Amino acid sequence: MKPKTIKILYWSITILFALFFLVDGAMGIMQVEEGQEIMRHLGYPVYVLTILGVAKVSGAIALLQTKYSLLREWAYAGFTFHFLGACLSRAFAGDSAGLVLSPLLFMGVMFLSYYLWKRTAKAGKLAFA
Repeated sequence: MKPKTIKILYWSITILFALFFLVDGAMGIMQVEEGQEIMRHLGYPVYVLTILGVAKVSGAIALLQTKYSLLREWAYAGFTFHFLGACLSRAFAGDSAGLVLSPLLFMGVMFLSYYLWKRTAKAGKLAFA
């Protein structure tokens, strides 16, 4: 793949991923009823929604910023912990296989973003990478 194509793919996937988690984080901060029901089902206190919401919004912003690559690296790590925790929480709650595996689909999209970021940075096409 050409470096320009990789860069376009990287930003397209990363922007969509970040937008999803900006919205998801905002919904957590607002403690929407559906989120509260999920937290209760998983056995967590409802205030965890606010903590996760702030983390998701912060992580999404960190992925979109272009100045601090280490901050972006930590955001990818944080999302990885989030997805693994969500997967295990669903499994321990006895949810269906679809609900248990769905966080891993998002993690796959995130890993694609990460891979393309590293590939683009390696090619020296991003001054901030």
